[in-house]
Amino acid sequence: MKNPKIPIKKIDENLYEIEPFGDMRVAGRVYASPEMMEGLLEEQAPLQQVINVAHLPGIEKYSLAMPDIHWGYGFPIGGVAATDWQEGVISPGGVGYDINCGMRLATTSLREDEVKKRLDKLIQELFKAIPTGVGSSHAIKKLSKSDLKKVAQEGVEWFIQQGYGKAEDLEVIEEKGRMPFADFSAVSQRAIERGLDQLGTLGSGNHFLEVDVVDRIYDEQAAAALGLFKGQIVVLIHSGSRGFGYQICDDYLKVMSKAAQKYHLDLPDRQLAAAPIQSPEGQDYFAAMSCAANFAWSNRQVIMDLARRVFKHVFNISDANLQFNLVYDVSHNIAKKETHKVGDREKTVCVHRKGATRALAPGHPLLPEKYRAVGQPVLIPGDMGRYSFVCIGTQKAMEETFGSTCHGAGRLLSRRQAKKAGAGRNLIKELSARGIVVQARGKATVAEEMPEAYKDVQSVVNVMHQSGISLKVARLRPIGVIKG
Repeated sequence: MKNPKIPIKKIDENLYEIEPFGDMRVAGRVYASPEMMEGLLEEQAPLQQVINVAHLPGIEKYSLAMPDIHWGYGFPIGGVAATDWQEGVISPGGVGYDINCGMRLATTSLREDEVKKRLDKLIQELFKAIPTGVGSSHAIKKLSKSDLKKVAQEGVEWFIQQGYGKAEDLEVIEEKGRMPFADFSAVSQRAIERGLDQLGTLGSGNHFLEVDVVDRIYDEQAAAALGLFKGQIVVLIHSGSRGFGYQICDDYLKVMSKAAQKYHLDLPDRQLAAAPIQSPEGQDYFAAMSCAANFAWSNRQVIMDLARRVFKHVFNISDANLQFNLVYDVSHNIAKKETHKVGDREKTVCVHRKGATRALAPGHPLLPEKYRAVGQPVLIPGDMGRYSFVCIGTQKAMEETFGSTCHGAGRLLSRRQAKKAGAGRNLIKELSARGIVVQARGKATVAEEMPEAYKDVQSVVNVMHQSGISLKVARLRPIGVIKG
């Protein structure tokens, strides 16, 4: 499995190391099965990005990649890198355009047999209530600029005060739904304009809301702690910061390109544009990115509450009987100030997770009390035709990956390739025959997101489970999906 261009060695059954060469500051580490690694060595580009990230000033330990790795802007999607908080850099490419794209899981008291008869109606009503697609807007009343400032700086708590959800939701959202470094003055007028009417919307691409059934339990104790039982109806939400976050990323990529030259950063790829974290440019980006992160958590909060209202209406059920409860909300596109053990001491670092999910170990002080004995819930979506997984973080993740794991299946086909493969097929009818009701803005979206466009997420999850980084708790099977 050697390649003359990439000095790589096998460390463990599902772990490979790219030995430092040239100006790499650290080694690269890739979690992958042998079959996955064969494909990566043939493709080259994602592994080259792992190597490129290893050149970042201040990077600690390793440039890391998860088994859902594929090519991205600057960083590979599935990439993780921690840089020294005082001496290192921050890079928008290590977060991505969709800042705080992430996952949210809510449970209900309903079972599959109770939902089946009204499933078509449920999906239709969800599709009406939650706008999807490019430029989708007006799920709720358009915000004023002063209200958007509150969302950007105060996060989910502000929306809970407006009647979207309940106070206890905050305990089960990463960072309690608020990055404290947010500063609205670091956000451009164009980003503000784009954000005013997009709260509560899914957007396009791989974003979705799914009605799922818990069809397999792997860890009874952990499942009970998370409120999951076999046959249960749950809701899985995947969305991010919409045009607000996209514009912030776009704005700061221009700033960072100039900053990289200003601070004489020797980077192998201009898409890795970065600035020292403690520089004015680095601080401004972190403040604006934090605003986008708070927007994204708020977006998922509103979507979840709109879904709750639809369930109540369709099933004519009270909140007390529906028991629509948030399990957890976790980001997979973000840069965070965290403390981790590096060598023999604790260090403050900036952890870039791009297409990677935080996975805190049992006992971690940032976990809500009810999950402290089992570890952080990790939500890993698959494609709309197969399944998704709920996992938990581990101590090994804290030791090896800065408390990080995979975030999804990873694409096999580009959107263009998927459209070509889906030509002439009625994918909505095919999914219906498998018991999955789909509502989408257009056939093109369904083709782009067809199940065959993605790796089997089970293979990705199994690599991390076998590596002891995140452990399987439950499998979710989709029965209804809305998409852009």
